[in-house]
Amino acid sequence: MLARIASTLALGLSLAVLAGCAGKQEAAARRQGEAVPVTAQVVQAVQWNDTLQALGTAKARESISVTAKVSEIVERVHFESGQQVAAGAPLVTLRGQAQEAALVQAQATFREADQLYKRQRELAAQRLVSSATLDTQKSIRDAAEARVAQMQSDIGDRRLRAPFAGVLGIRQISPGTLLTPTTVIATLDDVERMHVDFQVPEVELASLTTGDKVQATSVAWPGRTFEGEVSTIDARIDPATRAVTVRADFANGDHALRPGMLLDVRLFHPDRPALVVPEIAVVQVGRDSFMY
Repeated sequence: MLARIASTLALGLSLAVLAGCAGKQEAAARRQGEAVPVTAQVVQAVQWNDTLQALGTAKARESISVTAKVSEIVERVHFESGQQVAAGAPLVTLRGQAQEAALVQAQATFREADQLYKRQRELAAQRLVSSATLDTQKSIRDAAEARVAQMQSDIGDRRLRAPFAGVLGIRQISPGTLLTPTTVIATLDDVERMHVDFQVPEVELASLTTGDKVQATSVAWPGRTFEGEVSTIDARIDPATRAVTVRADFANGDHALRPGMLLDVRLFHPDRPALVVPEIAVVQVGRDSFMY
């Protein structure tokens, strides 16, 4: 009885295997007869430009820390923090009563010496005074004139003015402050146009040219792209990094870019003809790439 049951089960399994194989053969036959959908594209040459990506630091076109040449007490401050100033605008006036008094004295001495020189010159023309005496008086007159110019310069050093138009930073002094040549009064930056310096590998040096298009983005302005162009390529390559510093210029009329800002820079090379295929057609296998 057991033998009959076993033979019946074996026969059933054999029939099931045969039926499964037949089903697979029929499915394969059906697939062989069907068309496989594919997408075809003709590879053609189009205009293409390569890009380089780097990190750059924004710098003002002109930038200084305003300081004084002399040590003196601040008498007046003519600006506020963050103020936009024109070239030559007064910034700080230092006390200078002693210098002004010395200037008045020097001017009086010069007038007296000049008058005496003119009288002696008339006498010398009449041969009543020797040429040596006239020359001595001329030297005295010239020395007095130089003293006047010196005092005027000293007074000018106590009136600080903006050397160029720009935006002032935070004011660091107040009236009554003892100012020294090392004291920073404020920063002054010309931010109408900005420089962005970034480094490019030495291998790309031959492909760099002034006028190349540059785009920059900043985390401070999400979604905004700043347009610029390469203005300068450094004359030296850094021997430590084997990279060359490239400077790009950006218009900054709304002052969105600030000195010291970190920017993500993309440098675009000039257009060139190239064969372009869809990215999905390229398959990477190990270190090899295949295109289908």
